[in-house]
Amino acid sequence: MTGPTTGPTTAVATYAIPPTFLGSRRSDRSAPICIAGIPLDLGTTNRSGARFGPGAIRRASRMLVDGAHPQHWVDPTTLPLADIGDFALALGDLAASMALIEQQAGGIEHLVALGGDHSITLPLLRALAKRHSAPALIHFDAHIDTWPDNFGQAYGHGSVFYHAIEEGLLDPRRMVQIGIRSPVPREVYDWTLARGVTPITAQKFHEIGPAAVAQRIAEIVGDGPVYLSIDIDVLDPAFAPGTGTPEIGGLASWQVQAVLRRLPGLRFVGMDVVEVAPAYDTAEITALAGATMAWEYICLLGLGR
Repeated sequence: MTGPTTGPTTAVATYAIPPTFLGSRRSDRSAPICIAGIPLDLGTTNRSGARFGPGAIRRASRMLVDGAHPQHWVDPTTLPLADIGDFALALGDLAASMALIEQQAGGIEHLVALGGDHSITLPLLRALAKRHSAPALIHFDAHIDTWPDNFGQAYGHGSVFYHAIEEGLLDPRRMVQIGIRSPVPREVYDWTLARGVTPITAQKFHEIGPAAVAQRIAEIVGDGPVYLSIDIDVLDPAFAPGTGTPEIGGLASWQVQAVLRRLPGLRFVGMDVVEVAPAYDTAEITALAGATMAWEYICLLGLGR
């Protein structure tokens, strides 16, 4: 007489999955989709610690390997993606680190970057400009990030899009910022509007909802190349305490998800998620939010394959 098999299965438990993004076992830069950590936080102006964001996001991403996306029915673990590790940086030197980031991002077909503070986006856009015309930008953030300098630091994390616009790396008329709510000098806000940028404040988002915001985004960015940048502090501190510059009154995790899930068909050319600072996190919720935003983005890429 035989009974049911009670021996061990071959499935790997979540906690035992390799601590790469989604447990990826590929590490070649020639992969169609590459994940890279950029552990830089020299551009921060409040709490540092985003240098530990890439590792925290990777570990949290192991929660996302149970199956396919429940709306798009894409399983990112089956896509040709590789976690190529962390970029090399110049210790203590922001300008030299940005040059290294630009150099290492060059030649990668499609990069999903895990920050690090928001200053990493500028060298990523510089690298992208060598292969694409100036893209549209979908920018989730509590802060407008168009200060000409941050407390005298020209390339701090609050100045990234000032320089990107000035250097012609973006098309500001096709740039939309979602979740803006921090204090900002009036001249900085007016400069941003004068360049053609469309901010959607957190309060406006709460009033009109994710569906209307997604529709507005699609109208603004059009059918050209699009870059996505998600600063995790777009989320209210209740949903993302682990960040360097938290601002109350922000979006809920599900609201950002709801917008992203309404953006299939856009011509994305790259993405970053930044400002996860695990030292201030609680129960890994900020890291998981960051990992999930990257996962949502990769699922959108999978729809086109």
